[in-house]
Amino acid sequence: MTKTLTRAELSNAVYREIGLSLSESTALVDAVLDEISSALNEGHSVKLSSFGTFKLRRKKERIGRNPKTGVEVPITPRTVLTFHTSNILKAKINGEKIGA
Repeated sequence: MTKTLTRAELSNAVYREIGLSLSESTALVDAVLDEISSALNEGHSVKLSSFGTFKLRRKKERIGRNPKTGVEVPITPRTVLTFHTSNILKAKINGEKIGA
């Protein structure tokens, strides 16, 4: 089973690593996440160096098919959020040496 990192755990990590108070750490994590959300909401991409890029992708209307019944249904246009990892993060996840 995979463990999920929560907002509270991020706040605790900032508290332990940086030494801010727990309330300040929580406020910092919330501010960063709010800023990312606001930028995406305004249609901007968000690039975090050595981590990855959040991008919005607009999908056009298309015809889909219900796999159970085979009935065709229109899928409305929508915007989806994508994340592309940086090469540094990919290497780290795969246990490779960075810069080797």
